[in-house]
Amino acid sequence: MTSRRRTAIQIKTPEQFSLMREAGLVVARTLAAVAAEVRPGVSTAELDALAARQIRAAGATPSFLGYHGYPATICTSVNDEIVHGIPSPQRVLRDGDIISIDCGAIVSGWHGDAALTVGVGTISAEHVRLLQVCEASLWDGLARAVDGARLTDISHAVETSIRQAGPYGIVEEYTGHGIGTAMHMDPPVPNYGRPGRGPRLETGMALAIEPMVTLGDAETVQLDDGWTVITADGSWAAHFEHTVAITADGPWVLTAEDGGQHRLAASAGQTSDTRRRDPASVPPA
Repeated sequence: MTSRRRTAIQIKTPEQFSLMREAGLVVARTLAAVAAEVRPGVSTAELDALAARQIRAAGATPSFLGYHGYPATICTSVNDEIVHGIPSPQRVLRDGDIISIDCGAIVSGWHGDAALTVGVGTISAEHVRLLQVCEASLWDGLARAVDGARLTDISHAVETSIRQAGPYGIVEEYTGHGIGTAMHMDPPVPNYGRPGRGPRLETGMALAIEPMVTLGDAETVQLDDGWTVITADGSWAAHFEHTVAITADGPWVLTAEDGGQHRLAASAGQTSDTRRRDPASVPPA
């Protein structure tokens, strides 16, 4: 979801984090249900209808539907589509495709936002690896979402993880973002940059971290529908996202069923300093 509107960095109470956790679990369970239905012959509109039912049945409200005019409950971005793909009855999945599914939900005015990319049927080893690299970079970034760190410590960890994995493209034109009583809030969270810069992270902040990784060049093009963002060179892309709360006890991944404990333990301490460039001011995804 693209938004250039900025607000002040919002600090949440433990009670407000609890509501965000409720929204995050709705998102997690909706994504799991939708991903389980991904197979050849299914249309992206069918996946969208399933997501709408899941979110409403949980007593939550879809974040995306109607957001700046967006016409669907989820974003479904297939193959060279990076983010913001609009579900359609005409877009039928084929064996070998990959699809990124982005989902948001609101509970009592508080948002959760997450995304994943999955294969359709049997996908190539190259695409399996693309998905693994993108998801691993997300968790390496989440592990840096700690009280006292700087914002770009997250950015740097994401970038380092991807650079060490191979010659992948890192999308720079879209970023993660703060989240809370609105889906997109300050601060933007780039997926590249030097460490030790930007706002100091503190308990009570919440961020949506979302790397977007391509098999080729990272340049993007927005289609005439005003939403769908594709790679300029036609290379395929992956997108993973989680909402994380910064707490005195460390990162709490609000959109992961286990709060992120398993993957955070594996990712902690794995990134290193390798970059030199400052993040640009770019819109959130």
